[in-house]
Parts: sequence; C-alpha cells; structure tokens
Amino acid sequence: MEYLALIVITFISGVLGTGIGGLIGVILRRDSNKIVSLLLSFAAGIMLAVVCFDLMSEPVEMMKEGIIPSYTPAIIIASVVAGYAVVYLLNYVIDKKTNNEVKHIDKNHPSTADDLDELIHSNHFQTHKNSNTNLFVAGLVMLSAIALHNLPEGMVIGASYAITPDLTANLFSSSGFIMAIVIGLHNIPEGMAVSVPLVSGGMGKAKATCLTALSGLPTVFGALLGFALGGINEIMLVISLGFASGAMLYVVFGELLPESILMWKSKLPALSVFAGLLAGFLLVLF
Repeated sequence: MEYLALIVITFISGVLGTGIGGLIGVILRRDSNKIVSLLLSFAAGIMLAVVCFDLMSEPVEMMKEGIIPSYTPAIIIASVVAGYAVVYLLNYVIDKKTNNEVKHIDKNHPSTADDLDELIHSNHFQTHKNSNTNLFVAGLVMLSAIALHNLPEGMVIGASYAITPDLTANLFSSSGFIMAIVIGLHNIPEGMAVSVPLVSGGMGKAKATCLTALSGLPTVFGALLGFALGGINEIMLVISLGFASGAMLYVVFGELLPESILMWKSKLPALSVFAGLLAGFLLVLF
C-alpha cells in the first residue's frame, strides 16, 4: 500500500507536472518573465526550507540520540556532494547540447537563462527556422536529459517519505508531499523546454505533449529507489537523505535562483525566496 501511494503521488508530480509544461509549451509558447521569476524563486525558498529544516535535520537528530555512529557527518557530506554533482553533470549535458545552438550564448552573455524563451528553448525556432531536423534533435536531447534529471528529483520525494512515520496515515501531511508538489511545479518549465523544440521541429502537438509527459516517468523510479534505500537501515537512510539534499541544493542554487534573478533584475525575486522559505518552514512545522 505504501509503495502504491508513493507511485501515485510521484506519477502526478513527475508525469503530470512535466506533461502540463509540455501542453503549455505547445499551446502558448510564451509567458510573463516576471511571473515565472517569482514562481521559480518562491519554489526555491520552499525547497531550501524542506532541505534545511527536514531532510538534513533528521540525521542530526539521529546522531544526537546515538542511533547512528559519530563518523556519520563524513557520510552526510559525501552524500550531499554526490547528489549535487550528479544533477550538475546532468545539467551540464543539457547546456552543452542546447546553448551552443543559440548564437548569442557566449562569454559576454550568461549561460543561465535570463529570458523565458531561453529557459524553454523556444528561440531555437528563430535560430533553426529553416532546419527543422536540428530543432527536432534538440528536443530529443532535452527529453533524454530531463528524463535522467528527474531520477534524482524522484529520490528526493522517496527519501522524504522514508522518514515519515506511518506513511499511509501521513501521506498528505509530510515533507514528501510538499516536495512532490514543489517538484511538480518545477517540472512545468522543464516540460516546456522539451515540447517547444519538438513541435517547432515538426512533431504533432499531441505526440509532443505525450512524449514530454513520459520524460517525467523516471521521477517515479527515483522515488521508489529513494524510499527503498531509506528503509534498509539507518546509514542507508542517511545516504539517501544526503543525496536527495544535494540534488535539491543544486536545483535551488544552480537553476532556480540564477534563472529567477536574471529573468527579473529586481529585489522582488529575493523577497519571493524569503516568502517561500517561511512558507516551507510552516509546511514542515505543521
């Protein structure tokens, strides 16, 4: 029953979240930079709160109670670094395969998206409007990379649920559910990044949306993996929580915050992060 509930929650977060982004991408293509900036920064604040006040606090409490050995901090740090490095490498692959296709990405321009068109790669249409094949290939690269990217994100949800007592009773009132919602929202622009070049490259809108949604499926496998590892023993739980925390810290500091600040050069994204941090703290607390 626990695994079934976890599958349903992460399916909605991963597949539905990415699929909604894909649908928005094929229908609208564009949106307000300012609104997206605030949403990204607010999500970053919530993620940061869950990592600091929940995921990373659990090993600290376990160590204070003598449940895990005193050398555990070294394991935690190694796990956090591993989680951060894995998501960094996956994003490096995405950037390497897409940024070099847009001529203005050079030393005088930030490689991190500073405009919604860059974030979802819709400007590939202008760059490759006479070469649909390149657009189509770019979309497939994005699909594959984001599918891999969703695996460690799923582990965050699974690891969060692994520390939830009586999962069935607390399915909708735990940090795992909070992370599922936030990651689902985070998946929307990722879904747009897949569907826009696919459609611009000649794929039908319905097929592009379905393929985009399927790229969120590894979220489910990642959640099952994170939950299973966390249930083996206390040390594996610590490793799973550390890896998940590292993955989320990269998403926050390597993706969401740079993108939100570059998309709207104002103090309001920072205020939105602060609001998200407080909201995440309250969600974890209650």
